[in-house]
Amino acid sequence: MNGIGVVWVFALMFLICADIIGRTLFDSPLQAVPEIVAFSLIACVFLQLAFATKMNRLTRVEFLVEKLKKNDSEIALSLERAFSMLGVGIMLAITIGAWPDFIRAMQTSEYVGVEGIYTLPITPIKLIVVIGSFVTALAFVFRLKSTNLAFSSFPRAWKKALCILVFLIAAATIAWIIEPSDRLIGGFSIIAVLILIAFGMPISIALLSSGFLGFSLLKRDLNMATDILSLAAQGTISEYVFATVPLFVLMGLFVSVSEIGSDSFKAAQKVFGRIIGGLGIATVAANAVFAAITGISIASAAIFSKIAVPEMVERGYTAKFAVGLTAGSSVLGMLIPPSLLLIIYGVLAEVSIGSLFIAAIIPGIILALAFAIGVMLMAWLWPTFVGSPSNKLSENSDTKHQSLLLGILPVGGLIILVLGGIYGGIFTPTEAGAAGAFAAMCIALIRKRLSWKGLWDVIQETGQVAVTILFLIISASIFSRMLTLTGLPGDMATYLGSLGLGLTGFLAVYLLLLIMLGTVLDSTSILLILLPLALPVIGEFDGNLIWFGIVTVIGVEIGLMTPPLGLSVYVIKSSLEKENISLGSIFAGAFPFVLITLAVTILLILFPSLSLMLL
Repeated sequence: MNGIGVVWVFALMFLICADIIGRTLFDSPLQAVPEIVAFSLIACVFLQLAFATKMNRLTRVEFLVEKLKKNDSEIALSLERAFSMLGVGIMLAITIGAWPDFIRAMQTSEYVGVEGIYTLPITPIKLIVVIGSFVTALAFVFRLKSTNLAFSSFPRAWKKALCILVFLIAAATIAWIIEPSDRLIGGFSIIAVLILIAFGMPISIALLSSGFLGFSLLKRDLNMATDILSLAAQGTISEYVFATVPLFVLMGLFVSVSEIGSDSFKAAQKVFGRIIGGLGIATVAANAVFAAITGISIASAAIFSKIAVPEMVERGYTAKFAVGLTAGSSVLGMLIPPSLLLIIYGVLAEVSIGSLFIAAIIPGIILALAFAIGVMLMAWLWPTFVGSPSNKLSENSDTKHQSLLLGILPVGGLIILVLGGIYGGIFTPTEAGAAGAFAAMCIALIRKRLSWKGLWDVIQETGQVAVTILFLIISASIFSRMLTLTGLPGDMATYLGSLGLGLTGFLAVYLLLLIMLGTVLDSTSILLILLPLALPVIGEFDGNLIWFGIVTVIGVEIGLMTPPLGLSVYVIKSSLEKENISLGSIFAGAFPFVLITLAVTILLILFPSLSLMLL
């Protein structure tokens, strides 16, 4: 199932590119491409979901769980088993809800499209949802079996797991009996989600479980809650725009394989190498350029920890500064367009992704310049932190110009293709993702960096990253719909509006909350959990949603550098090959860049025109 799913995602790139070529060169677009892509996304998610579950790829917070494993392995195992049992239950609920819908579609020969032009039967997609959700439930069952083998020395763990499950069911039963108010249901649902996530439940399963229970309590009808769960699972991502997620991930992975990041760093090194702190500035510049063709912070952190850190340490920079700068400048990947977080924000807030990309250009440049100036000042004023770098360059002028050309041409071509296509009105963001992925694949092939095995690894990783994000979006959609039904977001917006905080005061509290959540959650999860609550408040204050998106994304990215989670820091730690640097040293090295990012975020809050001047 997973193999079919990943190949299907890869095939979408060719389908969309064929549509672009047919439309622009021959004035003959392919029929029904948006509809095919939209329904394909549902199929791809449910084809790959079971494998992602089996491989433990569903996003979760493991900080507390890791500590429990060290201090009390039996409790950690009990929680894992209890959460797997809940996973079985929630996926079976989707299966039960989707089955009658599949039967009805089969009996009525349901389709989308226009008769005489094109028709697409949707019965196969609904069958895939049924099979995929059921097999995912089995995958959770197999996880129970694997944990039993891994921790066979803890016979009491099953009893504790059942006790945890009984406690959760009892809490839900009590809530059913006492019939709490809608607002109380919403409040307790938020608390329940945060607790479940903190103890290691996959975030998507926590959101699905809380959303399902919330709907059950609100409607007093389990069957209706099951139907809502199934319909949301099938309908949330069935839109063309959601294809930007796998396509930009695919482009980023092809870019990584083609080693464009290494060439960008070498080119930047030639330009800035002789300036004080020049190699640090080169790292920032290369990260900024790499961000403009990938949009994934974690990819930047992984690549430049292998490229820039060894080079900087060899040239006399301290290891702490080298890894801290790499972690700090990696956040540019989620701000400088195209950005995966901006795409997700645009979908959730229902604003133009193209406008978000344009709005992020000036803030991205400001942040990159702030990092570069910060590096120069630290090299001048804080040599004990930066080190005593050597600025000696040995290459002759011809080699220098050749390196610059090799570093700039592929990068420049991709930037012009993707961003120029979007800003020039040639591509939609989805089409830009497909065109960029195809171009990046061609570059990797031309440079002989892509073997058949490498290609399979890229498309498989694309599928697994995409399915975790898209399934998170499905889960968050169900949870946010339930919250909206409770009326809690609207009440919260009215209450905050009556406090007299004003928009700036609210944003100060919001930014603090983003940073706090960023210490334990990944960026996508923070957006999916907070935005349903924050967007109505911004509406109450008449705030600009494009500007708010830029502030949100850069605020969320601060969490990538802060303990205890600090995802970029963990990626850098795992990517370092020779340097033996502790997590504490990486966090300490990144702290000055946290302050710089925070200062730029405050600047963007105080001066919204910086984000909106190009619109």
